[in-house]
Amino acid sequence: MHERLRPVASRFVYPLFCVRVDLDRLDDAGNRWFGIDCRRPLSLRLCDYGPRDGSPLAPWLRALLADAGLPADGAIWLQTIPRLFGHAFNPVSFWFCHDRAGALRAVLAEVNNTFGESHRYLLAAPGAGAIGADTMLSSRKVFHVSPFLGVEGCYAFRFRETATTSFVGIDHHDRAGVVLRTSIGGRLAPLTAARARRLVLCSPFNALAVLARIHWQALRLWWRRVPFHRKPAPPQAALSRSEEAQP
Repeated sequence: MHERLRPVASRFVYPLFCVRVDLDRLDDAGNRWFGIDCRRPLSLRLCDYGPRDGSPLAPWLRALLADAGLPADGAIWLQTIPRLFGHAFNPVSFWFCHDRAGALRAVLAEVNNTFGESHRYLLAAPGAGAIGADTMLSSRKVFHVSPFLGVEGCYAFRFRETATTSFVGIDHHDRAGVVLRTSIGGRLAPLTAARARRLVLCSPFNALAVLARIHWQALRLWWRRVPFHRKPAPPQAALSRSEEAQP
């Protein structure tokens, strides 16, 4: 869901599916319809994430967490839009980082724009405490995503999860308050071969549809004369920390 509040109101909701994989158990994640670094109708390629060199992702992220003083001894799950017949576009992927007891202690939001650039926001609660349903995490916006929003203000993140559902909310705040609300929510289910086959047959343009809808909404905003922002140079640092800003 995307909801723009000003200078014109615009809201749209569309269906989407993501996959979530345990980075320590990638060898167990595959079936006839889904695989890691192999040819399947649905797939993930390690070179699309993190250091983008195809190297194992779990050691890379645990080193990043340790460098930030965050627990790095629990499960790490990557939630992302899979490649569909080799094609994908991920506006944002989330890495859910837990401690040994199973508590969520950090989230890495890896954001991609349509210009082939990416940036990572490392989110943690004050004092590196556990992240719960009522925890608000924020980080200053430093990365260009939409030409109809300036690189200013901050993002406010919320993560809520039950045994069967997942929800991520992201609000963009500028000087005047909330300007954009976005969310990704859905039901959690095991990615069996049968379910993967059904997803491929029922949503054959999953990732490409995301890209098409982004450009369609951009055209509508341009037609309604929403101010246009030229793309600035990407930030020098590839990583931002959540302590940098509060909404």
